Amino acid sequence: MKVTRLGHAMYLLKSKNGRNYLIDPFFDLNPGFPLALDRQDFYDSIDAIFLTHGHFDHVSGLSKINPEKLIIAQYELALILLNNGFTNVFPLNLGGSIDLEDVKVTMVPAVHTSSYQETEGKPIYAGEACGYVFDFKDDIVLYHSGDTYLSYDMKLIQEMYNPTVSILSCSGQFTMGPQGAAFAIKNLLNVKYVIPSHTFPTQETTVNPDAFNQLMKTVPIVEHMMDKDKQLKELLKDYPKTEVIVLGYGEEFEF
Repeated sequence: MKVTRLGHAMYLLKSKNGRNYLIDPFFDLNPGFPLALDRQDFYDSIDAIFLTHGHFDHVSGLSKINPEKLIIAQYELALILLNNGFTNVFPLNLGGSIDLEDVKVTMVPAVHTSSYQETEGKPIYAGEACGYVFDFKDDIVLYHSGDTYLSYDMKLIQEMYNPTVSILSCSGQFTMGPQGAAFAIKNLLNVKYVIPSHTFPTQETTVNPDAFNQLMKTVPIVEHMMDKDKQLKELLKDYPKTEVIVLGYGEEFEF
């Protein structure tokens, strides 16, 4: 299975069978989304989309994707999307699962808020935020935490699903920071690999300078969430049980 980082919290999971599963589409204003992928054949190659919650930096990219593509979302958010023209939405709630061709995916708790169109006017309540456990057939189990703070649910997730890989938020401000993520790795999870998530590139590391400049003008608070990947790696440098994989934007890693 291959993981490609396409933004601060957007990831593409490619199964051994070549199916593409996209988590939290956010293309415009995303300084981590490579310009070379902003094309129709990339959007058409996506087989299913998983949403962790309704905030703009996790769902706004849906506007570029065929509305008939399969979207998995929390119940309230799923109903909102159905009312907005998306025709192939599969609602889940915490503990629920969907079986696809080569993966079983279970929705698990995250400690975060969720709203929809919060940057366009009055926010619409979009249910609870979530994470997902991807149990790939004859392959790894991956836990994507979504945007979250620390929670003992992580320990239950580890014991029940036994993931070996985690994509773990660590940006601070809107999610737990590097210290919280390091605590989760040492005390709640038992994964072999962790990929830091929800952090933004700097002006030097961005792959989309125009998006970076526009985002800094529109949402300047992202400055507080830059380069936190490296902080998590430093905090876990003497912890031999888990390897921190810092993915560059557009970089792919194969497990």
